[in-house]
Amino acid sequence: MTERTSTMERNTSETRIRLSLNLDGSGKSKIFTGIGFFDHMLHGFARHGLFDLDLYVEGDLDVDTHHTIEDAGIVLGKAVKEAVGDKKGIRRYGSRILPMDDALILCSLDLCGRPYLSYDLKLDREKVGELETEMIREFFYAVSYGGEMNLHIKQLDGFNNHHIIEAAFKAFAKALDQATGYDSRITGVLSTKGTL
Repeated sequence: MTERTSTMERNTSETRIRLSLNLDGSGKSKIFTGIGFFDHMLHGFARHGLFDLDLYVEGDLDVDTHHTIEDAGIVLGKAVKEAVGDKKGIRRYGSRILPMDDALILCSLDLCGRPYLSYDLKLDREKVGELETEMIREFFYAVSYGGEMNLHIKQLDGFNNHHIIEAAFKAFAKALDQATGYDSRITGVLSTKGTL
């Protein structure tokens, strides 16, 4: 089996990013974005998806967290797309309903080559740690467009913002792991068009 990895850099006047991703890893991660709660979420994403992820972001946090989080999402999405490669033999679809204490989150995705985000998390605090809660949507939007995937994230239950956000990252990880997994019954790509 070909190793499904990606290494990327993105340098702008707002952020400098280095990322390496192994879809077939063991959940190891080294992450620094300068935003503690965001780092915690990305560590959880790697661990629960069993992805190896190294990510270093140097962003303009003196302005705010927007560029750091959005650009990290763009690069992560592009890395997933590159690591998946030609998509031959993968399940393409992934879905998970994941509980975390009071929170219950649904994440479904399709690695179809068409970007789309449907997002419904009911966050009622301005921040968790130093992470603005409005940036959670921006992150997943950036991932969906960078990765050219349909991504649906829905809150089914919950009231604690920390739990809701963490469950969303973990549900995304589990759904992505499922979608990128191989099924020996699939020949070529899973599409009647013959391409994704």
